[in-house]
Amino acid sequence: MNRTPAPPGIAPGIPLVGAITEYLEHGAPKAVLRAIRDADKDDILDASYPYREEMDGDDYDDRMQALQVELVKMLRCVIDTGRRVVVLFEGRDAAGKGGTIAAISENLNPRSAYVVALPKPTEREAGQWYFQRYAAQLPAAGEIALFDRSWYNRGVVEKVFGFSTEDQRQQFFRQLPDFERLLVMDGIVLVKLWLTVGRAEQLKRFLDRERDPLKQWKLSPIDVEGLAKWDDFSAAISETLTLSHTLDAPWTVIRSDDKKRARLAAIQTVLGRIDYAGKDEGAIGRIDDAIVGGPELLVR
Repeated sequence: MNRTPAPPGIAPGIPLVGAITEYLEHGAPKAVLRAIRDADKDDILDASYPYREEMDGDDYDDRMQALQVELVKMLRCVIDTGRRVVVLFEGRDAAGKGGTIAAISENLNPRSAYVVALPKPTEREAGQWYFQRYAAQLPAAGEIALFDRSWYNRGVVEKVFGFSTEDQRQQFFRQLPDFERLLVMDGIVLVKLWLTVGRAEQLKRFLDRERDPLKQWKLSPIDVEGLAKWDDFSAAISETLTLSHTLDAPWTVIRSDDKKRARLAAIQTVLGRIDYAGKDEGAIGRIDDAIVGGPELLVR
């Protein structure tokens, strides 16, 4: 496949570098191309997003500082009371999962609040019960597990790329409600966050990765191939959230076109699900229901 030259500042010869630009110029819908080319630095690209510009940085820093104090207080109480917390971070590629996890964990003791980011299953793991390798990462007393993607890979990514059979996927959906119900019944606080982002903003973030030598490692063949599968992802995501949004384990959907607002909302959601000593509701603030809700907020 012929590729356009790497944009200025990009070292030639690095795998996948240039592929995102090529998709922008030759594969992206015209509306997406126009939105990216016409936008100023702080503009929100999705016209349906309730704000036109990103949140002011100083306001964000002030609110984040207060939330960081609450997170530290919350973790101390989790440790002292022996509670167990699981937070799932799901969403489209480049929706901001990694940055949100970093914002939550930056001041937390990594011995008690740890990130789970599992690689492709080994041959042995592929022969296990599907939930088995995830269950092995669940927290013990006094711990918080932050899952950077989770068992929901089977519902979305594996569906879109054909990594599992339809029978395996249907088996997953049959077992899923009971699996999550058992976690909750056993006392685990289960928080499920889905970050949803518009198509133009997703592509812009991939372009930013392509142009940044410190972020080019984040690009994968799946990312590049997935750009043209927006509609397939939309269908799989919609079905997955419909089948897994339950009373025992509901989804919180966060529109993440503005990373700052999304990170604040994610932290507020986690703090709102856990009771802890010294909780300051004023510092936590009101969750912005213009960008936070249930599956009805999905960007398709």
